[in-house]
Amino acid sequence: STKIQVIIDLVQNKCSTSTLNTTYTIMLSRVSGFHRLVRSSVKHARAQHTSASSNSGVFRHVLTGTVAAGATAAALAATQSQTAESQGTVFDMLNGISARLSTIEEALGINFQADLDKVAAIKVSHPGNRAIKFFDLNYFNSLSVEKKKQMIKIAKSGIENADSGLGAYAMNPSDYDDFAPYLDPIIRDYHGVAADKKQVNNWELNGVEGLPADGKLDVTKLGLPPLSMRVRVGRNLQDFPLPGAMTKEDRIRMESKLREAFKILQGKFGGRYYSITPSSPDFIDDAKYKQLVKDHIMFKDMAADTYLSTAGIASDWPNGRGCYVSEDKGFIIWVGEEDHLRIMCMNRSGKLLNDVFDRLKTALDTVESIPGLKFAHSDKYGYITSCPTNLGTGMRASVHIKIPKLTKGGSDAKAKEVCRPLGLSVRGMGGEHTAIGADGTCDISPSARFCISEAEIITALYNGIRNLKAEEDKL
Repeated sequence: STKIQVIIDLVQNKCSTSTLNTTYTIMLSRVSGFHRLVRSSVKHARAQHTSASSNSGVFRHVLTGTVAAGATAAALAATQSQTAESQGTVFDMLNGISARLSTIEEALGINFQADLDKVAAIKVSHPGNRAIKFFDLNYFNSLSVEKKKQMIKIAKSGIENADSGLGAYAMNPSDYDDFAPYLDPIIRDYHGVAADKKQVNNWELNGVEGLPADGKLDVTKLGLPPLSMRVRVGRNLQDFPLPGAMTKEDRIRMESKLREAFKILQGKFGGRYYSITPSSPDFIDDAKYKQLVKDHIMFKDMAADTYLSTAGIASDWPNGRGCYVSEDKGFIIWVGEEDHLRIMCMNRSGKLLNDVFDRLKTALDTVESIPGLKFAHSDKYGYITSCPTNLGTGMRASVHIKIPKLTKGGSDAKAKEVCRPLGLSVRGMGGEHTAIGADGTCDISPSARFCISEAEIITALYNGIRNLKAEEDKL
């Protein structure tokens, strides 16, 4: 009992991890047979501490390897008292401690059984959910408690949304390296890329296969009228957690830091920054926000998106959210959506894809030139994004094009059938999961994001719509 009290005192006095580790090492060398009892007793001490202090930092120390430390003292006490107690009494005590342990684990967010049960069920019911398909229990069990908590967070959207196609969202830029045994197979499976391939980013058009001789990606030379065209990228800042793991303070601090970039951009492109953070100097009221959403300039409240909300990405709304809009409304930056930044350039009636492509590169260089605004980047995966689907370039380049014959009857099924072998994706005019236009207008973009360069994507769009037009003209 004296040794039990020693451990309790250590925990309640917020001793260092090294002190608990030392105690644990000494005691474990003497008593090893009652590991579960040991583990439970110190957690019980931790529970006592919880009632006395709201500081949970001590518990994290205990949980990450020192949990068994104090409870080993309980093993000593238990060993000494066994001669005087019946076997039934000991097992009753163990069962009671086990029950208390489960309660404490749930309160501290380290009881993973409910999530693991869902994982097992979804593997059977929805085998296409990649976050679950590649969730390996042996790998999970090999992780520390803190790493297990992080892996559950990464997979949480897929766990709570069984119908997810991917279901995993990174919480920190380092997650792609720290959890590579889990995330890399997901990435390779989704993008259809071999395990030995790496991302190479390149915006230089010269030398790209399929580029016209004059280097101009002019859609009118394909027999098309001027088109609505857009190029966007997702970017995250390396000095901040990714959106799913950000606190309210992180979001506000990041937005405040980005105001420096917007001031510079205003000097080049005019316009202003609109914030929906109540404490921001650039705050706009609800009426203005709704108008920007209606005009397709600002993004909607993400709380209604169960995939993003369960990933933590929609948390703390509306803090840390806003958008920069250039004077001509052809250049927009979203702040605080699925990624820290969604940067897009568009032209509602453009001839040259080069124009929006080059303008976007200028904007990216401007933002990243400001100290403290370095984009998160991996030598293996390219630009880091919350969702593995956007890794690599983070780029989507698209045009709105009329293909009434391929969409006859209001269905895009034939268009998708034709576009798939061309490496193109088909969406409605409002984006993914929206309807095509009554006149057959569709949003067309190259499917590839990863292990392809930015220059190759914009060139692939140009050649893709030329091939799509040829298919349309055959009908």
